[in-house]
Amino acid sequence: MTSAYILVEALPGKAIELANVAKGLKGVKTVHIVTGPYDVIAFVEAPDLKSLGELIVKKIQATGCVARTLTCITVEE
Repeated sequence: MTSAYILVEALPGKAIELANVAKGLKGVKTVHIVTGPYDVIAFVEAPDLKSLGELIVKKIQATGCVARTLTCITVEE
């Protein structure tokens, strides 16, 4: 299992919508709206690195709410 924290800079006014959509995606375990340079942080899990990439690109980034993402893959639990 591959897990990561996805730090998301949302488009203006889209953080809440993004968080609500992300909460319903398979593989997304937790979602928090935060302060600072990023608007939303999600913890995600996927079977492998390829699946993780697909979750980020085809699901999270495709919401129409995302300006950019930063992915921090976990190396130890």
